[in-house]
Amino acid sequence: MTEAIAIPVAGTLPAPVPIRELIPWAIFGGLLFMLAIYFVGTEEGATAVFDSTYVHEFVHDGRHLLGFPCH
Repeated sequence: MTEAIAIPVAGTLPAPVPIRELIPWAIFGGLLFMLAIYFVGTEEGATAVFDSTYVHEFVHDGRHLLGFPCH
């Protein structure tokens, strides 16, 4: 049995993606990034969303890895 293999032709480029299609994904990714930075960087003390220290302990090593002080 032989299988067809697609070999790219030299000189052809993939079609460009319009900016209008990238902007919603960039905004979504930025919001996820900001949410992650909030939980890793400031989820403790007066600005805490959750009363317990569960989130702080869950991201504790990530805080130190990113340079956030917590002790």
